[in-house]
Amino acid sequence: MRILSRLVVAFTTTVMCFALPTPSRAQSTVAITHVTVINPGTSSVLFDQTVVITDGTIASVNPSQSVAIPKGAPVLEARGQYLIPGLWDMHVHTAFGDWFPGGRDVILPLFIANGVTGVRDMGGDLPVLFEWRKQIAAGEIAGPRMIVSGPMLDGYLPGNKLRFPSSVPITTPESALAAVDSLKSQGVDFIKVQSVISHDAYLAAAAEAHKQNLPIVGHVPDKVRISETIAAGQKSIEHLMGIFEGCSTEEDKFIRGEGNLKLLLSTTDQSRCDAIIHSLAQNQVWQCPTLAWQRGGTFLDQLDWDHQPLDKYVPAPWRNITWRRFADEMMPDLKRDPLALRQKYFKRNLQMVGAMHRAGVPFLAGTDAAPGIYVMPGFSLHDELANFVEAGFTPMEALQTATSLPAKFLGQEKTVGSIEPGKAADAVLLTANPLTDIRNTRKIRAVVARGRLFDRPDLDAMLAAVEAAAKKAK
Repeated sequence: MRILSRLVVAFTTTVMCFALPTPSRAQSTVAITHVTVINPGTSSVLFDQTVVITDGTIASVNPSQSVAIPKGAPVLEARGQYLIPGLWDMHVHTAFGDWFPGGRDVILPLFIANGVTGVRDMGGDLPVLFEWRKQIAAGEIAGPRMIVSGPMLDGYLPGNKLRFPSSVPITTPESALAAVDSLKSQGVDFIKVQSVISHDAYLAAAAEAHKQNLPIVGHVPDKVRISETIAAGQKSIEHLMGIFEGCSTEEDKFIRGEGNLKLLLSTTDQSRCDAIIHSLAQNQVWQCPTLAWQRGGTFLDQLDWDHQPLDKYVPAPWRNITWRRFADEMMPDLKRDPLALRQKYFKRNLQMVGAMHRAGVPFLAGTDAAPGIYVMPGFSLHDELANFVEAGFTPMEALQTATSLPAKFLGQEKTVGSIEPGKAADAVLLTANPLTDIRNTRKIRAVVARGRLFDRPDLDAMLAAVEAAAKKAK
């Protein structure tokens, strides 16, 4: 929503059918034996399977009793354990100006250590992202598959300032056209729009993105109605933006910048909500609600900065400069609304997600790591899956938002998103069943990324290296 877009501001992207970088060749064949295979896309559970991985690809998935293990292949005995497809975080920022020094050695391995084998980067420094993507594909560094937008399209704040790094200033429809064309020529996968871009410039950017066959995703800009983003063909909407304003009988006031949270929550018209939700479902406009950051940003004044369990992975400049500055910007608006009102608002977020899900609106799991304060790369994706269950999804449906549905959204269902022969070997081996408790996605024994096996000792070593890198970052 726009009121909380100042509070819980995040960032945007575009997607239609994305070409994933070619995986690097795995070093050897690996067999995972006697494992329960969960494929969320088909809601299937296969017991006592042996999965053979060769050269970065899933070679076979068969009942264990009928499989001959290739001679000399490493074997991972997984009786009583569960194999799910590699997870995707569909809203991240990794190389983001000067906000996250040391990001390559902190952010990228944290994704892998948490089973996140693919990300949609929703605004970042293109040369850096392309270089990281090249190094990951070549097997030089550990990191997820990356779909990237490059810099975000945004307008100026007063004083001709851009709110975020990795942004392109858009002042006219003509500059919007030029920006889209430039990003297309640089090889981006989609276009991301931010909040301050003007109404006419947004429409021009959307039209040009479609002309250039680039998906457009991101925010519902402050001066744009959600109905207009649907009509403009925006592929995904982040942070539930525009939906609560669209439900309000006072939507015009919000477009003029005259609304507030109390007005937003007290002027909901259910018939307006139903019409918008129906339109979102009919047009299959994806939602990436980033509930992990919605929750964190809405209750930022309740954050105990001194007792964060994952603080050892946070470089001091993130905590003491980037996040503190961001928190200082957000706090005045945040504190205008009493805690009880904000609690009501976040509860409404969960209810809205549940209502849209039941109506057939498609969802993606995304977190807004790392700009979201203490929304930690990798770890927060597991929080997001739990948020979906709290909103009314089954655990299987929650898993879909981070596996099969990202593959569908990206047009890569033949390549990623399931444990099947011929698919890319991205998988997470769990020691407990995520279908009985979604929190079990955190109980990771091993991760397979591009066919490379990281067993628990490897993952622990990776986390220790991240901790050391965080201490060195300046």
